[in-house]
Amino acid sequence: GRKAQGRFLGETTKAGTMVSKRYSKKPTNEEKTVKSRGSYLRVSFKNTREAAMALKGRSLPSVQKYLTNVIEKKQIIPFRRFNGGVGRKAQAKQFKTTQGRWPEKSCRFLLDLVQNAESNAEAKGLDVDKLVLEHIQVNQAPKGRRRTFRAHGRIGPYQSNPCHVELFFSEKDDTVPAPTEEAEAAQQLAA
Repeated sequence: GRKAQGRFLGETTKAGTMVSKRYSKKPTNEEKTVKSRGSYLRVSFKNTREAAMALKGRSLPSVQKYLTNVIEKKQIIPFRRFNGGVGRKAQAKQFKTTQGRWPEKSCRFLLDLVQNAESNAEAKGLDVDKLVLEHIQVNQAPKGRRRTFRAHGRIGPYQSNPCHVELFFSEKDDTVPAPTEEAEAAQQLAA
């Protein structure tokens, strides 16, 4: 499957020890957070970055539904940063932009990572419906180098642009913190 094309967290080395990676950020509450990451994924960095930005702040079921809709071309990924030469699409209006695409391969890779996070949540005993995407980051991985043959016997580069992806889902509490005495006093003055 997809695991052959990249390295997922939790892979064992030849010595049989677990490979643990450092994340770029620490979660606010470690007990109520599940993580997932993919390294050296052979999928476009730019497309994956745009798809990841469209997912921020969504709940886990919402992320899964959105990504499957993008794969089926029912919803679009808005392209905001890497949008040179990206065509204008009517579906992009819902995101208050004009440009967008349906990067199927990127969405399939992200869906795999989300599914991995969902499995981690079930193993931890967290409520999957309350999980919200707190952090997602896409970094460039080293370019894969191949060569192409040009006119007059020259050779040119033919590179792939893989990426690393990491994400956290955190369980959000429904409770609102009790107001402090200072906040209550400020409300009474305002009224």
